[in-house]
Amino acid sequence: MKKQRICIVGDGLSGLMTAIALNKLKGLEVHLISKKNKHSNDKRTTAISASNYEFFKNVIDKLDKKLFWPTKKIDLFYETKDQNINFLNFNEDSKNLMYVFENNKIKEILIKEIKKKKLKTFKKNINELKDLNGYDIKILCLGRSSKIYQGIADKRSLNKDYKEIAITGYVKHDLKNLNTAQYFFKEGPLAILPFSKNNFSFVWSVKKEFLKKDINSSVKSKICKVLKTNKIQISNLQSYPLKLNLKRTYYKNDTLILGEGLHTVHPVAGQGFNLVLRDINKLQKIFKYYTELGMSLKSTSALEEFTNNRKSENIITGIGIDLTHNFFKQNKLLDPFKEIILKNISKNNTLKKISKYISNQGLSI
Repeated sequence: MKKQRICIVGDGLSGLMTAIALNKLKGLEVHLISKKNKHSNDKRTTAISASNYEFFKNVIDKLDKKLFWPTKKIDLFYETKDQNINFLNFNEDSKNLMYVFENNKIKEILIKEIKKKKLKTFKKNINELKDLNGYDIKILCLGRSSKIYQGIADKRSLNKDYKEIAITGYVKHDLKNLNTAQYFFKEGPLAILPFSKNNFSFVWSVKKEFLKKDINSSVKSKICKVLKTNKIQISNLQSYPLKLNLKRTYYKNDTLILGEGLHTVHPVAGQGFNLVLRDINKLQKIFKYYTELGMSLKSTSALEEFTNNRKSENIITGIGIDLTHNFFKQNKLLDPFKEIILKNISKNNTLKKISKYISNQGLSI
């Protein structure tokens, strides 16, 4: 049987992972298309769950484990007038809760894997869907707001402008035994993600007005206060606007949207790329099922099946993250009640188990 031609448009982490995952399937000829003259150096980190790390290991041959920094403990804090309440802790002795990696280093690994597998790549600017004629299935991994999506997704997407920015960067330090932590400050949530012995990244979500301040000085002051040290060096400061976008339409005919184009969520729970990896994992399984039966993907309900399987979890997770963010926002009337609620959460072991499971596996059972 003639191989089915699949094109992946976009060479970000989502596009690269999708291309490699689908290229492992027999009967498919996968092409990766990226923009001409595109130069990007993503100086950020990403946290993935233990189950998604296993998916990475299954997709990449001989994955370098040193590039993934494991975490066995996660602490959550809430800022009150007097102190930061440590209201929740996740601990594991024998296994890891999550892994953190540097985006640019993992992207290099994925590109090497694509070259090693001799996967066909093309530099081409795609402006319309007709530019992809000749492929059996087209998968668009073009980030949050590509104009091409307008020809696929309807206008019923869930959208929200948080009127906030995420400030990200790297911090070099000499602290011992620094844990992954999430702080809910009055200015906005701050995540600390260690990715080596003496380095961690941070994501601080604040109002847009924060840009009027000296960002470097404000960030350093806050982190020094939290960690009770002045010996830190900050680098790779970046910022980007925060929005919620959850699409209801995932595909049209033989074209599928994947990655942040499907769901852009607030970074407060660190679930953005985890949702993407679960999508890719499910798509690989569905394509595998039909190709092993010798069926033409474009004549099956593969894209509809993928949509039905993934849309509910993606939307529920996105809305859940939005509600979590709203709960922790500063509110003079509700803040006293929050303190009471949060002080009792740590005593609820069932809630901790459920939260840990969802963070690792998602909502799929």
